[in-house]
Amino acid sequence: MIKAIIFDMDGVLIDAKDWHYEALNRSLRLFGFEINRYDHLTTYDGLPTSKKLEMLSLQNGLPKKLHRFINQMKQQYTTDLVRSLCRPRFKHEYALSKLKAAGFRLGVASNSIRNSVELMMDNARLTKYLDFMLSNEDVQHPKPSPDIYLKAIEKLGLTPKECLIVEDNEHGIRAATASGAHLLVVRNVDEVNYTNLLRRITECNKEGVEA
Repeated sequence: MIKAIIFDMDGVLIDAKDWHYEALNRSLRLFGFEINRYDHLTTYDGLPTSKKLEMLSLQNGLPKKLHRFINQMKQQYTTDLVRSLCRPRFKHEYALSKLKAAGFRLGVASNSIRNSVELMMDNARLTKYLDFMLSNEDVQHPKPSPDIYLKAIEKLGLTPKECLIVEDNEHGIRAATASGAHLLVVRNVDEVNYTNLLRRITECNKEGVEA
């Protein structure tokens, strides 16, 4: 039986993919580098900034000595965008409040840094429904490693099969699958609603009975 739902954040609870893309490119352009939108969506989406910078150094010759400064600038630009653009979504507040009232435990496990996770959840008015928030700073290996989901499941004191993970991109899907938990794949934040979540929970519970 499903007892907890663990949400990815960017692209699941927060429509922030463009914010990260714009903030990183704004930082990279200071030094004559840029990631095009196709590569962002097919290769870099869902990875932490530090990993993206490592890949750019290997593939495009970005000097490693610039990583720290670019990362700092990127986080500042992201914070500015979140403060101006991140707003509550009724369907997410409704879904999480209904699930919480029904006794489900809820958490967020994101490849973003802790400050971004907390700021976005606060601005989206979702923090009060969450039992915990995990960021890429809470694990040694971020997604696609399953570490953050395994840590979330351990934090809940549950088995993987008692948890449902909601993900939207390849790296997160790989991490969720490797954790052994159930999975709901969404294409965008609008698909994260009470109806779809309840449907998938019911499917998982049925699968458990049949097994």
